[in-house]
Amino acid sequence: MARTLLCFGDSNTHGSPPMPERAAPYERYGPGIRWPTVTAAALGPDWTVIEEGLPGRTAQFDDPVMGPHMNGQIGLKIALNSHGPLDMVAIMLGTNDCKPRFGGDARTIVGGIASLVDIAQSVEMQARHGGLDVLLICPPPVEEAGCLTGEFFGGAELSRALPPLYQALAEARGCGFLDAGKIIEVSTIDGVHYAPEAQRTLGEAIAREVAARA
Repeated sequence: MARTLLCFGDSNTHGSPPMPERAAPYERYGPGIRWPTVTAAALGPDWTVIEEGLPGRTAQFDDPVMGPHMNGQIGLKIALNSHGPLDMVAIMLGTNDCKPRFGGDARTIVGGIASLVDIAQSVEMQARHGGLDVLLICPPPVEEAGCLTGEFFGGAELSRALPPLYQALAEARGCGFLDAGKIIEVSTIDGVHYAPEAQRTLGEAIAREVAARA
């Protein structure tokens, strides 16, 4: 039976490579490197995988620099209404919420993630998609390194507090859960984005989680 997975996230779902400098030109990993495409290949022809990664996306904050469209609450509603029927949505957000300009702490960030789960598990969306499973992925911790050090000031400590809270939320809401920080690390080039080998490792791990819940 054909199934569909929506991958909802930020630049690491989009496939942005590590940035050697802040003003680096736009780049994106190609198919076969981006983790959603790795997941698609691993799951095989019975699955359709939809990529919905937006660089800069947050779980809940309007970004005063990049714009209010970075708020994942709006983006998820759009995505869930744009595609369908869906069998599962994989949500991997929270990295950008660690930026100091948002003033969030770990529980505030997880509150935003909880709101995304609420949207996906709402009566409206469950009816629209005929039942919609959620896989919650906690991103690996940020490292304050390279050209993004200032933008993510304090982000290393904050992001390290997130995994147990994500896991507790997933258990409370009946979601699947993957702690990406247990299998990959961010690149030391900018402390935020993933090298190609990390994208592949993550994509394969997500495929295993999806297949186990299907």
